[in-house]
Amino acid sequence: MPMKHLSEYRDKELAQKLIAAIRYHSKRPIRLMEVCGTHTVSIFRHGIRQVLPPAIQLISGPGCPVCVTATEEIDRAVKLARVPEVMVATFGDLVRVPGSHSSLQKERASGADVRMVYSTFDALKLAQENEKKKVVFLAIGFETTAPTVAAAVLEAARLGLPNFFILSAHKLLPPALGALLNSGDLNIQGFIYPGHVTTIIGTSAYEGVAEKYRVPGVVCGFEPVDILETILLLVQQIEQGQARVEIQYKRGVDAMGNPKALQILDQVFIPCDAPWRGLGIIPGSGLILRPSFRAFAAEDHFDLQVPPAKDHPGCACGEVLRGVKTPPECRLFRTVCRPESPLGPCMVSMEGTCAAYFKYQE
Repeated sequence: MPMKHLSEYRDKELAQKLIAAIRYHSKRPIRLMEVCGTHTVSIFRHGIRQVLPPAIQLISGPGCPVCVTATEEIDRAVKLARVPEVMVATFGDLVRVPGSHSSLQKERASGADVRMVYSTFDALKLAQENEKKKVVFLAIGFETTAPTVAAAVLEAARLGLPNFFILSAHKLLPPALGALLNSGDLNIQGFIYPGHVTTIIGTSAYEGVAEKYRVPGVVCGFEPVDILETILLLVQQIEQGQARVEIQYKRGVDAMGNPKALQILDQVFIPCDAPWRGLGIIPGSGLILRPSFRAFAAEDHFDLQVPPAKDHPGCACGEVLRGVKTPPECRLFRTVCRPESPLGPCMVSMEGTCAAYFKYQE
């Protein structure tokens, strides 16, 4: 039986009509950036690039939360894992991301207590069940996952847990858009905005980008018809000289976002400057715990000073995340950097651009 809100967004006839409309309306070279790792994978899986007019170029941006986690943040996690009384809890992909000299996977193989969890509340449960351990959850991700971490911190405060901590490496997406446009490396005419993040933050955060930089954006779903319709909407705006924020993914997103999630986020966190792989320090693009919740801040309880970070020589992950290189332009891609032996996070994560190129490009 066809699934509602799935099968109709994979309709071949509708997709062909959208492709024809894109070709009809497209009059000039256009560069569009998707800033969501799920979009990157979906674009490759469904062969979207191959059916577009040659003048339309899709660029993958910094939309993979594992990938944009800076090397220095991985180094701090590795240092934590080496503390005997510490149990590090993290999402699975982060375990394999290489730091300057090690990874959480290597530390676990050497005896460190590193646990993979599916949610922040799994880490909270580990702290309840292991009272003699100091459980540190590595909090990564964009605005999609940050409210769940905030909710876990509120619950830890309610329970009075003395052995639960978070190391926040959260990233806020809107400030990164300005950093990309200010870099001078790219000529981006439009953004394909993420459905998941926008479900939380709404569209107001993107309005400033459209207004200041005259770059339109469309919030997009994740099926092939979603992506094609989004590209058509962007092409039409660009050809008409417009720069607005539109929602294609109306079945999942509204302009207001999720006020309850935003309220919880604001209750627990405040913005801070944060390091991004490939983009450097971006002002106001991270999250730290408010003073009233500093009892759960790992950086206040452990020595997290690490030497200057070092990436693998030749790894172009940072340039791939900025959209100035494609994975095949990295000399390590497919030779020594492969999914079974990744040298950078873009090959580690399922949403990484290098992993998507490796799996689908040929």
